[in-house]
Amino acid sequence: MTKIIIAPSILSSDFANLELEIKKIEENGADWVHVDVMDGHFVPNITIGAPVVKSIRKITSLPLDVHLMIDNPEKFIKDFALAGADIITFHYEAAKDNPEKIINLIKSYGKKAGISIKPNTKVNEIKDIVNKVDLILIMTVEPGFGGQAFMFDCLDKINEIKKYLTKNIYIETDGGINPDTAKLCINMGVNALVAGNYIFTHKNMKEAINSLRI
Repeated sequence: MTKIIIAPSILSSDFANLELEIKKIEENGADWVHVDVMDGHFVPNITIGAPVVKSIRKITSLPLDVHLMIDNPEKFIKDFALAGADIITFHYEAAKDNPEKIINLIKSYGKKAGISIKPNTKVNEIKDIVNKVDLILIMTVEPGFGGQAFMFDCLDKINEIKKYLTKNIYIETDGGINPDTAKLCINMGVNALVAGNYIFTHKNMKEAINSLRI
């Protein structure tokens, strides 16, 4: 995994022109499409559901990196898997009692499984399952809204996670990503970056995407 994966978050896109926005990131070098799913309970915002993911699947060949910021994620894994998600990431905080069950459920549909932790969650809480997933998403802002400032104290979690890993997986960060914070993350060992506001508000999208790989 030497290439740095750039996954623009469509949370910051123009939803009235979603197809055009996705085509634009595809044409300008994005590797994945990051889809933030919020239920208004686990986080104080509501976004999109499986029907929209199904529609997105029809218009792009890029892998769909679906981030479930929802309560009871096990109830919705099937819906997002059948809708066309390639990677399904759920929050440890929403599934503390049965994370392995959810991981196995995701994989039963032939999808890559990811687990995410909020800024206040300690890495040692997931140490027993980090080698059972394909991706670990470290939130560098409080999940719920785009455009927030990067939380630098979350960087230490990257090294902590690497101590427990016995295989190569994607280590992804999401929140406040720009060229400066991207460089810090990559230097710590991150190989997948989610960026929304920076990419979609930049005057030159190709330049924005490329600048995050440095």
